[in-house]
Amino acid sequence: MKQFVFFSTCLFAFYSLAWAQGSSEEKKPNVLVILTDDQGYMDLGSYGATDLRTPHIDRLADTGVKFTQFYAAAPVCSPSRAGLLTGKYNFNAGLFGNVAPPHRDPEGNSGLPTSEITMAELFKGNGYRTGLIGKWHLGHTPEKLPNGQGFDYFFGHQRGCIDNFSHFFYWSGPNLHDLYQNDQEIYRPGEFFGDLMVDEAKNFMDQDSDKPFFMYWAINMPHYPYQGDPKWLEAYADLDSPRKEYAAFVSTIDELVGEVYAHLKAIGELENTIIVYQSDHGHSVEERAFFGGGDPGPFSGAKFSMLEGGIRVPAIIRYPQKLPQNELRHQWANSIDWMPTLAALADIDLPASQQIDGKNLLPLLLDPQLPSPHQTMYWGTGLPENDNHPWAVRKGPWKLIGNPSDPTGKLQFDAADKLYLVNLESDSTEVRNLATQHPEKTQELHILYKNWIDDFKKEK
Repeated sequence: MKQFVFFSTCLFAFYSLAWAQGSSEEKKPNVLVILTDDQGYMDLGSYGATDLRTPHIDRLADTGVKFTQFYAAAPVCSPSRAGLLTGKYNFNAGLFGNVAPPHRDPEGNSGLPTSEITMAELFKGNGYRTGLIGKWHLGHTPEKLPNGQGFDYFFGHQRGCIDNFSHFFYWSGPNLHDLYQNDQEIYRPGEFFGDLMVDEAKNFMDQDSDKPFFMYWAINMPHYPYQGDPKWLEAYADLDSPRKEYAAFVSTIDELVGEVYAHLKAIGELENTIIVYQSDHGHSVEERAFFGGGDPGPFSGAKFSMLEGGIRVPAIIRYPQKLPQNELRHQWANSIDWMPTLAALADIDLPASQQIDGKNLLPLLLDPQLPSPHQTMYWGTGLPENDNHPWAVRKGPWKLIGNPSDPTGKLQFDAADKLYLVNLESDSTEVRNLATQHPEKTQELHILYKNWIDDFKKEK
């Protein structure tokens, strides 16, 4: 009898261990996508900044894979976010420019079309609980707000920017209070929005659930108004303005990211969480941003521009369980690629009904010798029917910009530059227009762009 009990106990322990191991192996990874706002390409220590400190974000690069030729889907907020969340070029996702605030668009015509499948909807449909902490800026009517676009939980602001202490959207009047929990307006006057985001992120991750989480943390910084922690303003007192104010805000972001990272570690979920970090586009030189502060590194241009400084951004992915650590990828990629890449890492099938533009980067992440999965890449903002809207197309090292502009004023363009051709291998600063020297390449890329627009028009 004792032998039977001993045998039964061992058998039970064996199957319990096997079941636990199987469950562990089948456990889906959590996903944390961090998107900063108006952060320049070189504004991290891991990207070459020597005058500001970002140790927590740099740790993501040290334990993950860092891209050197990574592009935002667009050089302005709403279209960039649409591309990220849908895996599509923003034109194909139905968003051509920034979403207007509700008092300018009372009928809610602008915003991300509800027919698009977002990353939140994809992960939610595959057993994930989904949350958005931070900035939305993709529509204001109920069906276009986060809870209508696949997010179980939303905490943050609906519009393009807020004051981080009053939580008001200060633009041309009327000034609007803009802080929401799901669809309910809430009030936290005097509390720093960065701290509120961290608390909300922790609470969301801590929810008692057997489901993994997908969290989109859309940090509204270093977008103006520059409101970095006073200790960082003091630390950077020797820097000139506006670099001082901007650097203080970036280091403030870094501390917020560090808090969430530490919490993931404390609850035992760090190694089972895929972390993506990138900026939505280049730095701002708008008046409200003191006409600058960010650093595009060697590149020309800034936010709103199709030059590299407007669309090339810092981008990192960390998941040591499956991906290499402390490695670089110089192949070009785009934020539209995160959707298929994260789906592949989580073993999720993309919906067959939704044809996306993004490419799965997982093979490239695992094998640095592979080429970029992109043969061509497209950008466009403004109505495609307007011949003067900004656009760009890249094929290999060649990039053609239509109707170029440089908000920084560094580069000047005239009528002869309406089609602006550059070779990024020989001139990543884009200071020379090669269109007249290479008319055949100019024509080739121009035709690619026109065919892309024609295909878009046919589908719509």
